[in-house]
Amino acid sequence: MAETTPVGAKPSLFSPYKMGNFNLSHRVVLAPMTRCRALNSIPNSALLDYYTQRATNGGFLITEGTMISPTAAGFPHVPGIFNKEQVEAWKKVVEAVHDKGAVIFCQLWHVGRASHQALQPGGIAPVSSTDKPISKRWRVLLPDGTYGVYPKPHKLNTHEVPELVQQYCQAAINAIEAGFDGIEIHGAHGYLIDQFTKDGINERTDEYGGSLHNRCKFIMQVVEAVVSAIGASRVGVRISPAIDHLDAMDSDPLNLGLAVIDRLNKLQRDCNSKLTYLHVTQPRYTAYGQTESGTHGNADEESRMMRTWREAYQGTFICSGGFTRQLGIEAVANGDADLVAYGRLFISNPDLVLRLERNERLNKYVRATFYTHDPVVGYTDYPFLKDDTEKIAPVSRL
Repeated sequence: MAETTPVGAKPSLFSPYKMGNFNLSHRVVLAPMTRCRALNSIPNSALLDYYTQRATNGGFLITEGTMISPTAAGFPHVPGIFNKEQVEAWKKVVEAVHDKGAVIFCQLWHVGRASHQALQPGGIAPVSSTDKPISKRWRVLLPDGTYGVYPKPHKLNTHEVPELVQQYCQAAINAIEAGFDGIEIHGAHGYLIDQFTKDGINERTDEYGGSLHNRCKFIMQVVEAVVSAIGASRVGVRISPAIDHLDAMDSDPLNLGLAVIDRLNKLQRDCNSKLTYLHVTQPRYTAYGQTESGTHGNADEESRMMRTWREAYQGTFICSGGFTRQLGIEAVANGDADLVAYGRLFISNPDLVLRLERNERLNKYVRATFYTHDPVVGYTDYPFLKDDTEKIAPVSRL
C-alpha cells in the first residue's frame, strides 16, 4: 500500500495517496456510471461538460462503461472506444479533464448477454458464456425508451472467445491513443466477464467452464492481453464476486474473489509491475431494491469478505457501492480501502469532493433522469456550491 500519510497518522478520505504512477491529492473517486448521453455512441460536448464538472486538481475519474465493440452495448447511446471517430471524440474529453489536473481512466465494457437484439448490429443475438437468458426479474432499456425482456444469448464457441479477448486489447490501445491515463477492465455486475466467472451462469464444459480455475481463464486472458499491450501500470480491474446483479450469482463468492486476486497478484509478480488498482464493489450494491442507506444483505458477512479480499490483494484497493460520507471516511481510516468510488452522489453533486470535505449538504439525485438522453437535464444541471474554490493540489502524472 503506497500512500503519503505521515507515519503514525491514520489516512483520511481527503489525504493524498500515491496510486501507481499518480500522486492523488484525495481519495474520492468518480465511479463508472452508465448515463446514455453519447448519441450514436460518440462522446460529445455533453460528456466533456459532465466529466470536467467532476474533475478536481488531484482527482481520479473512471468513465462510464465504454463499449469495446459494436456488440458490447447494454443500453442505448453509450460511448464506444472501438473506432477512429470515437477515439478522436474522447481526445477532447480527456484533454479537458487533464486541463483541470485530474487523472482519467476509461472503463472497458462488454455486457455479454445483458443486451437485446435492438441494441445489436443487424439485430443479432447478444453473446455470452451461456445460452441462458437473464431472468424476467430484470428488464433491458430499449432505444425507444421502453423496457424489454432479455433474450436468449448466443453461447460463444470455444474458438470465438479469443476474438473477444482481442477486442478488449484493441480497445485498451485505442484508449491510450485517446489520451486516457489508463483503463479499467469491467469484470463485474453480471456483464460478460462475470458471466464466465460465476458458476450460477457458466455451465460450460470446455476449457472456460466447470472448475474455478477454468472460470477464471477468460478474465485472466483479458487482463494479460491488455497488460501486454499497454503495461500493468495503466490497468485497473473491477470485480464483484458477491453481487447478484443480472442473475450473476456464485455458490462461493469469497473464494471466487480470492481466486481472481491470487491470479492478479501472480501476474504482478511475473511481470514485475503493479496493476494500477483493484476495484471491488461492495455486496450491498444492487441496481434494484437498494435502500437509500445502502444496506443490502448481511452487513457482517459483507465486511468479512471485503476485508479478506482487501488483505489478500497486493496493491491499491478501491471500494464502491452505496458509500455515504461517513462510510467512506471510516473505510479509509480503518484501512478497508485506499480509495472510495462514489456513484449516485457524484451524479447530483458535480463538486462532491468539496461538499464531502466541508461536510456540506448534498443535492438529491433524480433517478428518473439517470438514463435519459437529454444533454443537460439530470446530467450537467445539478448546482455547485456558491463558493466552489478548490484548495486541492494538482496531480502529478509521471
